[in-house]
Amino acid sequence: MARIPTPEAAPVLLNKTDLCKSLGISTQAFDKWDVPINSKKGRECLYTMADVVGNRVANERKKSISKPLEDEDEKPNIDFERYRLVKAQADGQELKNEKDRKEVVEVAFCSFVLSRIAAQISPVLDQIHIRVKRKFPDMPERTIDAIRAEVIKSQNTAAELANGIEDLLDEYISSTD
Repeated sequence: MARIPTPEAAPVLLNKTDLCKSLGISTQAFDKWDVPINSKKGRECLYTMADVVGNRVANERKKSISKPLEDEDEKPNIDFERYRLVKAQADGQELKNEKDRKEVVEVAFCSFVLSRIAAQISPVLDQIHIRVKRKFPDMPERTIDAIRAEVIKSQNTAAELANGIEDLLDEYISSTD
């Protein structure tokens, strides 16, 4: 049996005025939609309903895709922001309580204390070679110089301890994790 070819139906073309009347909108509103023109007959522009429907569907898709992103940028989640605020306040209060109980101190305070301790140790270390020479007058000068060199190294180490407190803190934190 032979197939009977069906002629393809030509789309129904409507001018802007008739199309706007059937949609119930003004011609100015229709112009803003930027519906593509199917064909022209003289000065008259002709449109198909398929083009109009496709234009409106594409417009709605574009709105639905861009709308959630705009909402997220413009309106932060109030509940989440309250949670963050309350959590930060609770953490701050807990840290303040630990400071009041003298369980934690600031790194700047540690650096200050260690520099003061180093300043107190330095004069004591500086006098060691002199005291050893007084107690042991027959000790060779070369031995006294060796003691003096070791004491100077100890003084430098004590003086640098305050400067390296932040590095030591980082090392301690990484070792406890």
